[in-house]
Amino acid sequence: MKISQKLSLARMIRSFVFTTQGRLQNQDVEPSLVPPLLEDPNVFLWIDLENPAPPEWKAVLETTFHFHPLSIEDCLSPSPSPKVEEYSPKEGDTFAPYLFMVIHAVDFDRKDNCFATSELDFFLGRNFLVTYHDKPLRSVSGVRERAINGTLAIARAPDRVAHLLLDALVDNYKPALDGLGLQIAEVEQMALQKPDKETLNQILQVKKEVLHLRRIIDPQREVLGKFAAGEFKLVRPKLVPYFRDVYDALFHIGELAQNYADSLTAILQVYLNMSSNQTGEVVKLLTLITVITTPLMMIGTWYGMNFKGMPELDYPHAYPIAAICMVLSTLATYLYFKKKRWF
Repeated sequence: MKISQKLSLARMIRSFVFTTQGRLQNQDVEPSLVPPLLEDPNVFLWIDLENPAPPEWKAVLETTFHFHPLSIEDCLSPSPSPKVEEYSPKEGDTFAPYLFMVIHAVDFDRKDNCFATSELDFFLGRNFLVTYHDKPLRSVSGVRERAINGTLAIARAPDRVAHLLLDALVDNYKPALDGLGLQIAEVEQMALQKPDKETLNQILQVKKEVLHLRRIIDPQREVLGKFAAGEFKLVRPKLVPYFRDVYDALFHIGELAQNYADSLTAILQVYLNMSSNQTGEVVKLLTLITVITTPLMMIGTWYGMNFKGMPELDYPHAYPIAAICMVLSTLATYLYFKKKRWF
């Protein structure tokens, strides 16, 4: 069957028809042609919805596939945590068995020192894969380009396309982590060279983003762990090792995020130590100034009383003698501290 009609006015919905031999047969088909294709045992479909208008997602999610209302609601509403749920039709249901999965892509903005997360939803069935996302995603666009260029010849079922999307999504964590690593290195230099209030704000901001990343990765790892364990019948057993490889990659990313968190804790401790040392140096300097000037103050205070019965006031050389005493006592105090290496 050769079909080349467009599916969406703004190309917010893209569809791909693959043969069970892994060849891309067609793309961007009319919604009315999707049901017959779903009945064809020799093909499977991947439909990608990118920020579709309500009539568009209703035509796909409700009218064509009749997905469960709860999974559609979870798809349309932002989900803070990744998850996977298996839906099997009950009496009165018109949908085919499918897996619904919520996963998150990340991107690190070094300018703002924050992670931007983008949700990607999967509806995985025996002969179809529907993906939904509000923003353009590099993982989706990369797999889509491979499909168009004919380099997805091994995709003989939708679970393989789902694996490729998850693999690309996890691979795209690495540039974000590299950016985070560079930011942590810069923060460490700031903590050593300029431990001021701005440095503290930087450390706390990056530490907050690392904790945010861990909150994303940990539940995501649990989701992929179910695929790696082969818990779902809609994932062919021979694909389980591939999902396990994605799980291992995400596991290493989680370990790296933990190392980043430990590094930031150590950097924060260094900052506190440097700040404490700076404070100690200031206190030490003030104390030395106070001690060194003590003879000046004592002599000046003593002769500043100007009592009438003080014979020293009538002595003709009293002023130079007092000045010499103040200089000598101050110099002696300075040399004493110098010998003790207090400064």
